[in-house]
Amino acid sequence: MYEFSFTLRYEPGCREYSDLFIEHGSLRSETLYACLDPSEMWALELLTGDPEVLAAIDDRLLDDSIERYSITDRRCDGDRRTSLLEEKRRQRTTFTYLSDVTRCDAVPLIAATFFSAGALFRQTRSGRSATWDILVQDDENVGLLYDAVGGRLTDCATFSFNHLREVDQWESRLLHPNEIRAEQQEVLRAAVDRGYFETPREVTLDELATDLDLPRSTVSYRLRRATAELAKSFVDRDR
Repeated sequence: MYEFSFTLRYEPGCREYSDLFIEHGSLRSETLYACLDPSEMWALELLTGDPEVLAAIDDRLLDDSIERYSITDRRCDGDRRTSLLEEKRRQRTTFTYLSDVTRCDAVPLIAATFFSAGALFRQTRSGRSATWDILVQDDENVGLLYDAVGGRLTDCATFSFNHLREVDQWESRLLHPNEIRAEQQEVLRAAVDRGYFETPREVTLDELATDLDLPRSTVSYRLRRATAELAKSFVDRDR
C-alpha cells in the first residue's frame, strides 16, 4: 500500500468552512472519506475544540449550504445530507452523505477517476491547513491525481506536496479514538516504561530526553500535552 500526502493552505475568506478553523485556534478535525465512483461520497468527521467554540458553531457544522468539499470555486452539485452522530463537551462527530453528484471538485471524487480499485482518504484540518493522506493499492496514477488537484485548486489556496511512501499501517483517531498524537504517545510510553510517574521518580526529565535523543523542552511539552489530553478524555468520557 502507498500513502500520498499533501497539504492545502487556505487564505482567510477563501472558504466559509475553512474560516472556522482560522478563526478558532482550538478547533481541529479529522475526516475519513470513501467513494467508489465520482457520483457518490460519504464523509465521517470528528471535530474537537474548546467547549465554547463547539457550542458557538454547532449550527454551522450541520449547515449543508456551507461548501466544505470542493477545492475549486464551483460548488458541489448533488444531494447532500449531514447529521450529528455524537456530541460531547469537547468533540462532535458528523456524517455527510453526498449522492447523485453531477459535478463536484472534491479530492475523493477526483481521485475516483484515477483509482478504479478504490482508495481511502483522511483529511486533517487546523488553522489554515487541510492535510490529505490518501491510501492506495499502488502508485501508478498518483502523478495524475497530483496534477489534477494542483491544476484545479482555487486561487485563494496553495498546494504543497508532503510525501509518497509505502506504508504497512495507517493511524486514525476515528478508527482508533485516541486524541494523543503519535509523537506524544512515544514520549508518554517512554516515561511510563522508565518510571517517570513512579514515587519517587526513577528517571528525570533530562535523562528521558537523552534516551529519546530529543531536547528537554520538546519532551516536557509532549509529556504535558499527552497528560492533558488523557485528563480531558477522562473527564469528558461520559458527558
